[in-house]
Amino acid sequence: MSPPSFDEFYLSSRQRVLRYVYAVNGDLQDAQDVLQEAYARAWQHWGRIGDYGDPEAWVRTVAYRIAVSRWRRTKSALTAHRRHGAEPAAPAPDENTVALVTALRGIPEDQRRAIVLHHLAGRSVAEIAAETGVAEGTVKARLSRGRQALAPLLRTETTGRRHA
Repeated sequence: MSPPSFDEFYLSSRQRVLRYVYAVNGDLQDAQDVLQEAYARAWQHWGRIGDYGDPEAWVRTVAYRIAVSRWRRTKSALTAHRRHGAEPAAPAPDENTVALVTALRGIPEDQRRAIVLHHLAGRSVAEIAAETGVAEGTVKARLSRGRQALAPLLRTETTGRRHA
């Protein structure tokens, strides 16, 4: 007798395995996530797993291990939180940052990327050229055009904010 197709296996076993994972785990949404990951792994290796005497046992075992791994990560995060406290909240961006980001949205993407890499990330023209895969002359042109396009947008943003 040949093994069932993965689709047949999935359709015939998913509810039983979901009930198992949910009972072990106690959280239906998490159980569904775990189950999805376990079946994805089974599908990737179905040529081998489909020949097993009990492929459902393999999926249950994998699902259990995934759930345990998640529990351990959660426990470690909780322990770290208790020991060190919550990470401090990032401060809200200031008015100038909001104006700059809004203005940057108004220029073409290639110019915006060059401007941000050069002026905010401190990258040289040569480094930007290497990172973006274009010639240095192209980077220089994008910087020049980007600055020209950005200037009036920044004036509009800052003057618009003052009068708002």
